[in-house]
Amino acid sequence: MSEIEALAAALRAGETTAEALARRSLARIVNRNGELGAFAFVDHEGASSAARRADDELRNGIDRGPLHGIPVGVKDLIDVKGLPATRGSAHFAGHRAADDATCVRRLRSAGAVIIGTTVTHEFGYGPTGDRSRHGPARNPRDPRRMAGGSSGGSAAAVASGMVPVALGTDTGGSARIPAALCGIAGYKPAFGRLPSEGVFPLAPSLDHVGVLGVTARDCRLVVEALASERPVPRGASAAVARIGWLEAAAHAPVMPAVADVTRRALSHHDVAQVACDALDAVWETFSAIQNSEAFATHADRVREHPELFDAEVLDRLREASKTPGWRYVRALHARETARRSVNGVFDRFDLLASPTVGITAPQLGRREVTVSGSPRSVRSALLALTSPWNVLGFPALSVPAGCVDGLPVGLQLVCPPDREDLLFTVADGVAASVAET
Repeated sequence: MSEIEALAAALRAGETTAEALARRSLARIVNRNGELGAFAFVDHEGASSAARRADDELRNGIDRGPLHGIPVGVKDLIDVKGLPATRGSAHFAGHRAADDATCVRRLRSAGAVIIGTTVTHEFGYGPTGDRSRHGPARNPRDPRRMAGGSSGGSAAAVASGMVPVALGTDTGGSARIPAALCGIAGYKPAFGRLPSEGVFPLAPSLDHVGVLGVTARDCRLVVEALASERPVPRGASAAVARIGWLEAAAHAPVMPAVADVTRRALSHHDVAQVACDALDAVWETFSAIQNSEAFATHADRVREHPELFDAEVLDRLREASKTPGWRYVRALHARETARRSVNGVFDRFDLLASPTVGITAPQLGRREVTVSGSPRSVRSALLALTSPWNVLGFPALSVPAGCVDGLPVGLQLVCPPDREDLLFTVADGVAASVAET
C-alpha cells in the first residue's frame, strides 16, 4: 500500500482527519525546515482551512478520491493563487501568484490540501538544488549534502515526512535526480501529459510537470488525478516484461557500486544488455536545446538586471547565450532522428533501465566529482542519464534501489507512453524486491 493509500484509508476509517494530517505536516515543517530548507513558504492558514473543508465534505458524503485531505507541497515554479511565487530568485521578490496553475487547480478539485511552496534552484536552472534565494535544499539523509535539483525542496519535503507527495518540474531530470539522491520516487510523465499552464518555463520544449512521492504508486495516483486523459495501454504482464539495461556511455559515468545496486534491484526480472547509440548523442542535443530556450526565457532579465541573479546561474545563462542558432535548429532535427531510433529499441523491449544518477549525493557546493578515476562536473554527472528522456519526451520514473555508503541511489525505468501501466507494475515489484534485501 502506498503512503497516500494508507492515509486515505485511515481518513475514511475515522482513524484520523485531514485537519490532523495538516497539523502533522505543519509541525514537521516547523521542526525540520530550518535544517533542510525544503519549503520556501508555508501556508498555515490556507492549509488549515482546506483541511477543515476536506473533513466537512467527507462527513457530508463528498469523496473526491485518493487525494482527498492529503497534504501536498508545490514547487516554487508552479503558481499557487495568493502565495509568494519567487521562482527561487530575487527577480521575483515580493511577487504573488494571481491564479492557480492548472495542475494546482486540479489538485484542489481532487481534494488535496496544499501546505505551501517548496524550494527550487533559481528558475529551475540547475540539478544541484543549492542555488536559491531561499538557501540550499539539503538532503534529509545527510544535511551536509545536496538534495539535488531543481526540485530539491519537494524531494527534501517528501523524504523527511513533511508531506507524502509534492509537485515538481523536470527539464533535464529535476524531479528524478533529487528523488534518487533523497531515496524516494520521482516521475516525469510523457511530454504534455500534465498541464503546464501557470508553470514558469525554463526550456519549454523540455519542461515537464513531475511528481515526487514516497513510492512510485504515490506518484501514479497524483498523475492520474491531474492528467486530462490516460494513454490507452497495450497491456503486458510484469512477469514477462522485456527489460533492456542500457549500456554505459562515455558521457554518463556511473560509480561501480551504484551500477551494482541498481542492477540488483531488477534481479527478479530477465534483463538484457542493450546498446543505443542514438542516446550517446542526445546529451549534445539536450545542451543545445536547453541553452537556447533558457536564454530566450531570461534574455531581458540578463540584460536589464543581471545583479539580481545568483552568480552561478548568471554565468550559465551568459554561456548559454553563446549557442548559435544553427546548433539549435540542428538539435531539433537530431531530436526527431533520435526519437525514431529509440522507438525502434522499444520494438524489442517494453522498458529500458539504468541508474537514475551515476553518483551518490555530493556535498553542498561541490562542483566536481571523480568517477572511476576520471574527474567530472557534478552537473553533467547528475544530468547525464536523465536528460535524454526530456529531449525525447518518454515517461521516466526513478525508484529507490538501495544505498551506497549509506546514501540512496535510484533505478530509472523508461517506457513509451502506452506502457505506463507496465512501468508502474514493474516499479511495484522493484520496491518489494528492495524491501526484501
